[in-house]
Amino acid sequence: MNLPNFLTIIRIALVPFFIFFFHHGQAGMQLYSILALIVFAAASLTDAVDGHIARKKNLITNFGALMDPLADKVLTTAAFVVFVDAGYIPAWSLIAILAREFAITGLRAVAASEGVVIAAGFAGKLKTIFQMVAICVILLSGVFIQVDIIFNIGIIIFWIAVAITVYSGIEYLWKGRKLLNLK
Repeated sequence: MNLPNFLTIIRIALVPFFIFFFHHGQAGMQLYSILALIVFAAASLTDAVDGHIARKKNLITNFGALMDPLADKVLTTAAFVVFVDAGYIPAWSLIAILAREFAITGLRAVAASEGVVIAAGFAGKLKTIFQMVAICVILLSGVFIQVDIIFNIGIIIFWIAVAITVYSGIEYLWKGRKLLNLK
């Protein structure tokens, strides 16, 4: 197994630790809030690092092409689920995010069956960045015992991420409309 693929697996493996630390941080144990932020930030950084290494050293594999975006989705979805549970974000916003993810995954499956690869576009990459930054800023507010200004900035970034998520979903579907016979 090459290093980029190993980092992708690490990103997925860190998810239960993030959830554990987040929930204990919610119970008032500030050290756990710090650990939740560190684990999430470290997992997020593996996304940039594994892609950079894979491209630079020509270590792009089918496993990585499939699992890297899936690992991002698992990580960010876990964070959004615990945020819904904590009352930070409304459930419908998570449903909108997941609907986009399922639709694009379906589109990519249809494309793959036709021998077409749909690479991540700029809006899709921007979506991931904004989602991860929003999560980190919201987590940072827990480190400072719910400092409202930090939390509110995180929520603003989250809503920008939701808008980019919806936009990128529409963009992908528009580009793939011929594959879906939506000419």
